[in-house]
Amino acid sequence: MERLKLALVQANLVWENAELNRQKMEQLLTGLSSDVDIVVLPEMFTTGFSMSPGRLAEPMDGLSVTWMRNLAAKLQAVVTGSLIIEDGGQFYNRLIWMKPDGQFQHYDKRHLFTLAGEEKVYTAGQEQLLIQHQGWTIMPLICYDLRFPVWSRNQFQYDLLLYVANFPDKRGLAWRTLLQARAIENQSYTIGLNRVGLDGNGIYYAGDSTLVSYDGSILAHLPAREWVQEVEIYKEPQERFRSKLAFLPDQDRFQIHT
Repeated sequence: MERLKLALVQANLVWENAELNRQKMEQLLTGLSSDVDIVVLPEMFTTGFSMSPGRLAEPMDGLSVTWMRNLAAKLQAVVTGSLIIEDGGQFYNRLIWMKPDGQFQHYDKRHLFTLAGEEKVYTAGQEQLLIQHQGWTIMPLICYDLRFPVWSRNQFQYDLLLYVANFPDKRGLAWRTLLQARAIENQSYTIGLNRVGLDGNGIYYAGDSTLVSYDGSILAHLPAREWVQEVEIYKEPQERFRSKLAFLPDQDRFQIHT
């Protein structure tokens, strides 16, 4: 399928309250178009960026993953975002890719944010995730991963690079610049879906959720408030661009040692 339609849900998350955040997401999605293919929620969309997984973590068969399954079935769209998961006695900042049929895949955040001590309470992921969806290849990543271009390098011929985030406004210049850089160097549509508002630590998030084209141009930029933006991307112009400016075959080859 050439066209892909996504709903970017830029929410003001309720601090460490999964039930209220699930309710908020449902309210924000009222009136969503019936032809949306993917609904994108922020990083740690049930809690905000909390370093208290011992109190907040849920199992993979818990309320929030079950809620994602039910929402995906109701909307007949993929629902994705990250949340705090306990699995095998470890805590993860885990992105769930929930399909309408209830099948799912997941990605555990590789680069844990050391400035907040995330690496002290969460376990880092070791594997990238490539999603095949309606003829598109998608790589979902999480927040701090944005700063590490090797991890997101397009060795896999993906078409869409997707970051869910809690990226503070005080580092907004880096957020906006790096999203464009990742799009240009990978010749890929790139989406950064951020939260908005103040968190429980008094940190302000301006949103700045953005869709960048494969050539680095800004196709959509959300305002600094709660907002749901439906966006469409098309594969054929991206393929023509890659064919005309065939930079990707010239990139260095490397292996990542985890």
